[in-house]
Amino acid sequence: MYHVNIEGTKNVVNTSLETGVPRIVYISSVAAIGRKLTGGTVNEKAQWEDSKANTHYAISKFKAELEVWRGFAEGLEGVILNPATVLGYGNWNQSSSGIFKSAYNEFKWYTNGVNGFTDVEDLARAAVMLLESPITEERYIVCNDNWPFRKLFDTMADNFGKKRPYRKPRPFISCCVAVRKNQVFIHGTKAASYQESAKVANSFTQFDNAKLLKTLPGFAYIHPEATIQKACNKYAAKPGA
Repeated sequence: MYHVNIEGTKNVVNTSLETGVPRIVYISSVAAIGRKLTGGTVNEKAQWEDSKANTHYAISKFKAELEVWRGFAEGLEGVILNPATVLGYGNWNQSSSGIFKSAYNEFKWYTNGVNGFTDVEDLARAAVMLLESPITEERYIVCNDNWPFRKLFDTMADNFGKKRPYRKPRPFISCCVAVRKNQVFIHGTKAASYQESAKVANSFTQFDNAKLLKTLPGFAYIHPEATIQKACNKYAAKPGA
């Protein structure tokens, strides 16, 4: 992950500078802005802080952003987008799309954390609009809304016609294990990745989406309920995909 996110970004930036690519839009993550153990609201002015709340993914994206900012300093134009957790139809066997698969399979556990979420189509639309704009050396949070994870899980379950999650793990369990198909796995690197996910699922971080709306007057976010309904309909039509 560190190799791909940091070295891969470095290669793209260097190649863009060497070949005269005039402009880029770098898709980062709100994770690169950083989280605080105490939670709270984050906007584009937030400064990265070393914290136990930061995941390895967050650290890798933060260091990748440093390569992009270096590219801007060396003459490359463009912007950075920091999307919240991306929701939409895709391969539910990987990435954030797996949340839909868990809801479809009646995953019984929930957490009380709060997080930001965005529609994949909104992210794509914002990227195109900013790519075609003259704006440079800016970052923008892309976040449709901030929801409790339990509300997210319940809404997905309702749209699938499945049972809502009904069990809340104890803090120690939620930080040390993951429950999948009603079994607990603690194994090698998987256990570490589950701990990373638990950090996010139990945090109370919200993201301010005002800057993007102010910059792009014609842009409007899709409501999360509409995003979830649309995606659930597509997933339900091809549950084996």
